[in-house]
Amino acid sequence: MNSLQRTLDFIEGKRTDRPPFHPILMRFAAGYAGVKYRDFCLDYRSKVNTNIKCASDFGYDWVNVMSDAFAEAASYGTVMEYPEDNLPQVRKWLIEDIEDIGRIKRLKVNEHQRLKSRIDEISEYRKLTGDKQFICGWVEGPLAEYSDLRDVSRACMDLYENPAQIRKALEIITQNAIDFAEEQVKAGAHCIGMGDAVCSLISPELYEEFVLPNEKAIVDHVHDLGAIVKLHICGNTSGILHLMVKTGADIVDIDHLAGSMADFIKLFSVKQVPSGNSNPVAVICNGDSTSIKESVIQCWEDTKHRGIVSAGCEIPPETPIDNMKAYMKVAHSLSW
Repeated sequence: MNSLQRTLDFIEGKRTDRPPFHPILMRFAAGYAGVKYRDFCLDYRSKVNTNIKCASDFGYDWVNVMSDAFAEAASYGTVMEYPEDNLPQVRKWLIEDIEDIGRIKRLKVNEHQRLKSRIDEISEYRKLTGDKQFICGWVEGPLAEYSDLRDVSRACMDLYENPAQIRKALEIITQNAIDFAEEQVKAGAHCIGMGDAVCSLISPELYEEFVLPNEKAIVDHVHDLGAIVKLHICGNTSGILHLMVKTGADIVDIDHLAGSMADFIKLFSVKQVPSGNSNPVAVICNGDSTSIKESVIQCWEDTKHRGIVSAGCEIPPETPIDNMKAYMKVAHSLSW
C-alpha cells in the first residue's frame, strides 16, 4: 500500500496495513540533507528533493511545502530577511498602526514569487512522486496570517480594541487563502494544511466569533475542489478543540500541551482523524527508543486506533537520527 492510498483510506475509516506516519520536519530535514535553511525556504527544488529524501529514509507518508510562515506575509508586504541558515526574520510589519490595515489587499498568486514558488513546488512533487505520495500544500489560517502582518501581541489586542477593522481584514485574508489553496489543488496537492497556531492564545469565544467561520469557509472550498484539509493549531488547544473539529477539517493536529487525545477522540466524526500528539522535544528529540515507543503506542491507544502518527508540532533540528529511526520503527509496527 503506497503512502497516498494509506492516508486517504485511513481518513475514510478503512482498515490499512498500518496508520499513516506524518512527522513535521523542516529544520531537521534541511540539516539532514545538508541544505542551508534559506535555500530550503526560497528554492523550491531544494525543499522538494530534501523532503522526498527524508520521506524515503524515514519511511513517512507525506511530503509538504512547509518551511516558514511568511510566504504569504512577504507577498502582502511584510518585510522579511532570510539568514543563510536560520529561520526567516521580520524586519518591518505591514501594519504598524491600525490605520495601516487598509494595506491588506487581494493577492494574485502569479504576481508574487513566494506564492508562485509554492505552486511550482507542488507541481514538482506531483511530477516526481505521481500518485504514490500524499502531497500536502499549505495556507496560513486567517488569524495567523493577520499576526504575520501585524505582530502577534498587537493582533490579539486588535480583537478587543479594533474588532470591526480586524473582521474586515480577516475576510480579505480568507479570500486570498481560498484562492491560494485552489491554485495548489490545481497543481496537484491532495491536501491543504492550514496553520493557525495563534488561536491557541485566544479564548474559545473569540475563536468562535472571529476565526471559526473563516477557517470553515476555507475548508468548505477545498472540499468542493475534491481535496482534504489538515488543521494545525499547536499549543494548548484543549479549550477550542470542540470548535476546531467543527471546521470540518479531515485531519486535526493535537499538540501534547492539550493533554491526552483520549479526552478528545469522541469529538471526531467518522471521517475525521486526529494527528499527534507525542512531545516533539521531550520525547522525540530528547528521549530514547523506549520513551518514543511508549509515547507512540499510548497515542495509538488513546485515539482508539484512529490517529495519524505525528508529534504535536515540528520535530526539532537537533533530534538524533537514531531517534528518528526509532520513531519510524514503532510507527511502522502499529496495527489493529
